[in-house]
Amino acid sequence: MKLKGLSLFANVGIAEALLNNINVEVVIANEIDDKRVKFYKHLYPNTIMIPGDITEEKIFQKVFKEAKKENIDFLMATPPCQGMSTAGKQEQNDTRNHLVTYAVKMIKKLKPKYVLLENVPQQLNTKILYENESILIPDYLIRELSKEYHFNTDSKINAADYGVPQNRLRTIFLLTKKEKKNNFIWEYPEAKFKPVTLDMAIGDLPSLDPLISDLSYEEHLKIFPDYEQKKANGLKVSKWHIPPKHVYRQVFSMLHTETGKSAFENEDDKYKPKTKEGRIVKGFKNTYKRQSWDKPGYTITMYNRTIGSQENVHPGRAIKRNDQIIFSDPRVLTLFEIMRVMSLPDDWNIPDWASEHFIRQVIGEGVPPKLVNALFEELLRLINENE
Repeated sequence: MKLKGLSLFANVGIAEALLNNINVEVVIANEIDDKRVKFYKHLYPNTIMIPGDITEEKIFQKVFKEAKKENIDFLMATPPCQGMSTAGKQEQNDTRNHLVTYAVKMIKKLKPKYVLLENVPQQLNTKILYENESILIPDYLIRELSKEYHFNTDSKINAADYGVPQNRLRTIFLLTKKEKKNNFIWEYPEAKFKPVTLDMAIGDLPSLDPLISDLSYEEHLKIFPDYEQKKANGLKVSKWHIPPKHVYRQVFSMLHTETGKSAFENEDDKYKPKTKEGRIVKGFKNTYKRQSWDKPGYTITMYNRTIGSQENVHPGRAIKRNDQIIFSDPRVLTLFEIMRVMSLPDDWNIPDWASEHFIRQVIGEGVPPKLVNALFEELLRLINENE
């Protein structure tokens, strides 16, 4: 049996990156951003990609007609989360919070057998305006869809419980149509995976020094004399395992920051994060922070190229230099390391025209494909069990 589906707010197709391994296929997708559309078409040339704003009636109707014609089995929707995410401003009136209503509109009109709705955990506490009433999004979903669909019992999930080397908490609603045949509830599968640590995911990759962007190259090489050799070793693995660029004051702080610690925890003030003027930066202890080798990675966000954002820095390893202990890899994760932490395949077919900044952003907004596969594998099992 093969399941055919529609993906709304499809991004570049990160969620469906592994679905071809389990006989599940997204046959129609919709995305508003032109660059993401181009990326998606590169990855999935056989999928009908309908570009445009789903809130526009002509685009909505075009998506509906194509999905109806293809007789899709499932709808997957991953609306933008920036209005709710802890990494964003969490503005209740952010228009992006209301995009879920267009997914609901499509569900009610198309009536697919199965639905997957994904977003950040803050969705559970976010209200939208519905029929002149401020209502929590989960209550809105139940009010609109519970007559025709079963909902899963628990909507909170952590990708790390399903073999993804990343603690990525999410809200995922799984819906199954109420009907005489296959009348079952699509619940999360049992979490049987042992945690995949960063050491297991990226510990085999070559160490890299960052490129210091605000020093001359000669000054840079005085600090990192092995830079070119390390860079060459990284490129042997992947063209995406390349040194990130950082300013020296941040690199200096992280050189003296232990694995699993924030630079704000350094006892000596000279190793704490500084402004251009030399003042100690104000911040939280989950910023300017190295990750830990013995745990899954921290949530990959849109800001994954910034040392000063939440737990973005490579764990590093203690090394001795001039009778002083410092820590290697004073940088954020490379794009290749982020791919692994996101459970994307090493040979993920990134188009040559895409910039590193753009790729980092779309990955930060994506859904780990290994988690999506685990959910659909469970759905296929339930379908076979109930036939």
